Amino acid sequence: MKRGLSQARWQTFARDCRQNEIIVVNDASSDRTAECVTEFARTEPCVTLVSNPGPPGFGYAIRYGIAKSNGEAVAIMMADLSDSAGDLIAYYRKLQEGYDCVFGSRFIKGSHVIDYPAHKLLLNRAANFFIRVLVALSFNDITNAFKIYRREVVDAMQPLISAHFNLTVEMPLKAIIRGYTFAVIPIPWTNRKAGASKLKMYKRDKDSKYNAHHA
Repeated sequence: MKRGLSQARWQTFARDCRQNEIIVVNDASSDRTAECVTEFARTEPCVTLVSNPGPPGFGYAIRYGIAKSNGEAVAIMMADLSDSAGDLIAYYRKLQEGYDCVFGSRFIKGSHVIDYPAHKLLLNRAANFFIRVLVALSFNDITNAFKIYRREVVDAMQPLISAHFNLTVEMPLKAIIRGYTFAVIPIPWTNRKAGASKLKMYKRDKDSKYNAHHA
């Protein structure tokens, strides 16, 4: 978390979501994330900082955050605020219509993306196309991390096993395969203005397959 604009946006986010719990998972960060969140939580009691005690990785961090949460619904959202707090509220309202899960898509009518790096966009669309063909799925943005699930859905998909960004695919596919209902709404997405993404590509020597990881 950076001061200035990012901190102001976090204040807006916390104000909009004040009736809920906001769990920030510190995943072996090397910046001032823990310090800034701790300071911020002094005036926003809905915010709780936890540190991932296991190996670093997006999947490990999210799994730990889920274990620490207590709400009737669980939303996963990137802490760089590339997604909108307003959309999180829209997600929850959609759950109240009776759906078990709500997924956002950045690539349907009514959505838009700002400053999406071209190479990541290409990888994103290729991965989503492959998954859609593989499992006959109409949803076109399954790799997007920003989703919400009812608590009983999260409980039913245990154990979660993904260590890295593949968790963003494991969770919705488990929910869909188990027959839970879902709605898709258009969302905007804005690339971060500060810091660097931890999404990288590496090659596994054993079988020469590529995977994504959170370094």
